[in-house]
Amino acid sequence: MAEPGLTLSNVCIERGTARLIEIDTHIAPGEVLTVMGPSGIGKSTILAAITGTLDAAFTLHGRILLDGRDITDLPTEARRTGILFQDELLFPHLSVGGNLAFGLPASIKGDARRDRVEAALSEVDLAGYAQRDPATLSGGQKARVALMRMLLSEPKALLLDEPFSRLDATLRDQTRRLVFTMARERGLPTLLVTHDAADAEAANGRIIRLG
Repeated sequence: MAEPGLTLSNVCIERGTARLIEIDTHIAPGEVLTVMGPSGIGKSTILAAITGTLDAAFTLHGRILLDGRDITDLPTEARRTGILFQDELLFPHLSVGGNLAFGLPASIKGDARRDRVEAALSEVDLAGYAQRDPATLSGGQKARVALMRMLLSEPKALLLDEPFSRLDATLRDQTRRLVFTMARERGLPTLLVTHDAADAEAANGRIIRLG
């Protein structure tokens, strides 16, 4: 029987002859694993390997499994992984609602599509914001929209590339709690990479230290 969650099986990432990352672990549904290390050590390359966006300069060894399915060689769009970055990367030419709708599967159409967007906005206390221009939102609001857009794409795992680092202290704490709570409620195996010990403490899970 396939083991649910995200498995990095003897994963090794090399650049030329240099071995950058070695990791062998399993992240259970609803668990948050933190990979900590200084900037430049290669934390983000782990996420790139999982999402299928690893630069050609790197070589990946080992296997990546999601709910027992080997996704190592699948194209990015077939992997069912969701990722949040330092920048929210909202589309400036789309409204807030349009950004959220972008994350929805194409199979959801018409009124059902609009209803899902409105429900997502209500879930993060942004009811009535569907027609807003993303440029008018605060940093915390943008972070919430980016989170819900990603969750609407129905990922099977959540990857966090230091998404809290550009928020002020109060918003950082609020956003961390929101992200980790939603990940656990949805049973998503979650991998956070960060250099911030406060992020790791808030994640309240296992920590792998690099460097």
